[in-house]
Amino acid sequence: MAEELNPFKIAQEQLDRAAKMMNLDPQVHQFLREPMRILEVSIPVKMDNGTTKIFKGFRVQYNDARGPTKGGIRYHPQETLDTVKALAAWMTWKTAVVDLPYGGAKGGIICDPKNMSKGELERLSRGYIRAIGRFIGPERDVPAPDVYTTPEIMAWMMDEYSKIVGYNAPGVITGKPLEVGGSLGRGDATAKGGMYVLREAAKKINLDLSKATVAIQGFGNAGQYAHKLVREMFGSKVVAVSDSKGGIYDSNGLDYNKVLEHKEKTGSVVNYPGAKNITNAELLELNVDVLIPAALENQITEKNAERIKAKIVLELANGPTTPEADVIMFKKGILDLPDFLANAGGVTVSYFEWVQNINGYYWTAEEVYEKLDKKMTKAFWDVMEMQKKYNVCPRTAAYMVSIKRVADAVKARGWV
Repeated sequence: MAEELNPFKIAQEQLDRAAKMMNLDPQVHQFLREPMRILEVSIPVKMDNGTTKIFKGFRVQYNDARGPTKGGIRYHPQETLDTVKALAAWMTWKTAVVDLPYGGAKGGIICDPKNMSKGELERLSRGYIRAIGRFIGPERDVPAPDVYTTPEIMAWMMDEYSKIVGYNAPGVITGKPLEVGGSLGRGDATAKGGMYVLREAAKKINLDLSKATVAIQGFGNAGQYAHKLVREMFGSKVVAVSDSKGGIYDSNGLDYNKVLEHKEKTGSVVNYPGAKNITNAELLELNVDVLIPAALENQITEKNAERIKAKIVLELANGPTTPEADVIMFKKGILDLPDFLANAGGVTVSYFEWVQNINGYYWTAEEVYEKLDKKMTKAFWDVMEMQKKYNVCPRTAAYMVSIKRVADAVKARGWV
């Protein structure tokens, strides 16, 4: 990865910018620029062919002033420690912006899960937990699924940890299948949380969502649910969607079930009958009311931000907007809802799963959604209040809300 795109340096720059705006105590600022703990482990795995392969794994616990650290585990061939450090920092701010009693962490293993058998993946997953077992736990650090990890992998990990401690410990990990302590409402939590934020944002700028047009970049879990929910909850018209192969546009609106059926049959949304094929780049610049980037990072940059026409940008992807683009959109009066606010529904429902595990009492889907709605609504208005006070873009305002909460906890504990 090129030096200028080092993700951890980006995370530090974002922190620095907010710290400067809020005159953060320099000692606290210094403390918050680095992770509190970094663990690097070697995991020997017996492969199907009888050989033993050594995999490298990481767990970064960025800050635990507000509670146990929380964050996903990624399996990726290009995983780097800098990526894991950046993601752990962002998790710290994400849990704080929605006011969860958590810190931030992240984990990763350098591996190519697509070229591993199920048995090899299970042995790797259990080996990772044995390697980090003394450093995690329901009161210490609570992992979850991320890139190329699944509820099934979480179940293996929870089981391995339970073996180590000698009792059933479902609260050690979230994102588990329902059969072993998962929570209802987890599947669409990221998109659902985003919808509550969108509803409040529309109120703020007086946008009637029932008449609004929407374009969605990315048709994975978050993008698909966003299409379904924006239609069901508000009656908005989704006029464009895309995936990695390209996008489609129809001014009359796209039917969620039919698009999904077409994608499942052909492997892409492209060439959907009756719609016009467009590129991912064209989708971003469409004349719509709401733009939902739900794909990859760095999609809205200084090169195209000037041409974004949406009134609201709801970032369901991680890092879809660069710092330069933030400034341009803010000047244009576009309400850009930053990723760690807009997509925090996932970690919020993970928190609910942990609470249910610890109490041994489980909620209905309605109860989960009702609690999620309250959390996301309050988080949105907390950020808007900070934005109004300092006249900064919403991302910097969200950072300021988060950093203040973490800094206050660090000071209250007498650490700095």
